Amino acid sequence: ELLVQHDSALLEACNTSYQVHLQVTPDTFVDKYNIAQMLAAPMVSIAANSPLVFGKRLWHETRIALFQQSLDTRSTQEHLRERSPRVTFGKTWLRNSILDIYREDIARFRVLLGDKIEEDSLKMLSEGMVPNLRALQVHNSTVYRWNRACYGISKTDNSTKPHLRIECRVLPAGPSVTDQIANAALWLGAVEGYYDRYKDITGKLSFEDVRDNFGKAAKFGMDTTFSWFDDKKLSVVELINGEMLETAKHGLQLRGITASDIDHYLGIIQGRSSSHMTGARWQLRAFTHLTTQVTADEALAVITSAISDNQVLDKPVHTWEEPSAEHLDNYLPETLRVEEFMSTDLFTCRKEDILELVANMMDWRRIRYMPVEDERGKIIGLVTSRLLLRHLTKSNCSGTAGIVEEIMIKNPITVAPQTNIIEAMHIMHKRGFGCLPVVERNELIGIITEMDFLRVTSRLMERREKATKKKKK
Repeated sequence: ELLVQHDSALLEACNTSYQVHLQVTPDTFVDKYNIAQMLAAPMVSIAANSPLVFGKRLWHETRIALFQQSLDTRSTQEHLRERSPRVTFGKTWLRNSILDIYREDIARFRVLLGDKIEEDSLKMLSEGMVPNLRALQVHNSTVYRWNRACYGISKTDNSTKPHLRIECRVLPAGPSVTDQIANAALWLGAVEGYYDRYKDITGKLSFEDVRDNFGKAAKFGMDTTFSWFDDKKLSVVELINGEMLETAKHGLQLRGITASDIDHYLGIIQGRSSSHMTGARWQLRAFTHLTTQVTADEALAVITSAISDNQVLDKPVHTWEEPSAEHLDNYLPETLRVEEFMSTDLFTCRKEDILELVANMMDWRRIRYMPVEDERGKIIGLVTSRLLLRHLTKSNCSGTAGIVEEIMIKNPITVAPQTNIIEAMHIMHKRGFGCLPVVERNELIGIITEMDFLRVTSRLMERREKATKKKKK
């Protein structure tokens, strides 16, 4: 789970996608749009690339859930009233024309953005001119269907021509440019290929299965099992290698794409599928392995650096080597903030808890500090192993027990998650503290201890020693 509130628009950077547009004719729009909906799930599975957000292991394509939640304008209602989010997959197959989408979006979603619109579209049509439909375009830009219907104007030297496009928004950015082009080739070719072979695919599987496939693909990526034509159950590898690649090749050939380009980019998809390796899987495997050797923030630094290096080389992700903890040369912990390396899996107690219980918990978890919080998660005290030892020694002599409130440090010094690591170290050194609770909006969200700083320092010393030896050689 990711439970977080942000007051910055920078969170939108986590939603970055690679948007591919396919221009279509009015008479083919409905069938090709439905095919694009059907293909959304396998495309997410084979291209997944966002499993780590703020150091947490989430969905293989977390962007799907994050985008919907970050732009959700709905409020709670009684009686389970059904209301659509502005980020939506849709509710049913498209049946008549692109107007079905536009009518529903205008009726269902209120205007968020305005613009100065001066054109009279109906008058322009009567005079043989092409309207821009600016108001429609602005509103359409605030309703985020994963396959968006787009109206636009193509301008040539002597004329303007209206056109329709299907905008595929499910593809993530990365891992490399080559991977992105391969994803685009698979999607564009598959839409054209399935259309040439089936035209209307709505009789082959239900929209409910298509929508469920999409949710499963976002969660499980390459490990998804799809409900497919005639109620078959297919794994990602079975679907991609057994059907989609061949169909996409056929579709690209119909569009006159060079054979060498088809083989190259679809070969990348086949390599990714056969090796069971997407950007999401590479990151998760690397993170799992690295966190057995270094801290989470160091692991993320290594992964980020390795991704950058591989992107410069433009290597497809299924050929990337697993990064090593040795690649920490560019890691600069002095620029870190507390929230990047604090512990968030906390064991806490209440002021009325029995001290013997707290002592056993701390011994069991091998921790030296335990925050005391109230029922709302606000920190009101701190219990240390030293305080416990002192009390338990006295209680053994007097035969009295005790509760947390009797010995805890009341209203302990805390830091905000944005505090720089150097500043936090100065506070602990100056005050003689062994830990600092981390608080935001009066809520306890983490803790840092001297052991966290010791790990960072030891890593720095090890890297400096290696750098010195390398320089001498």
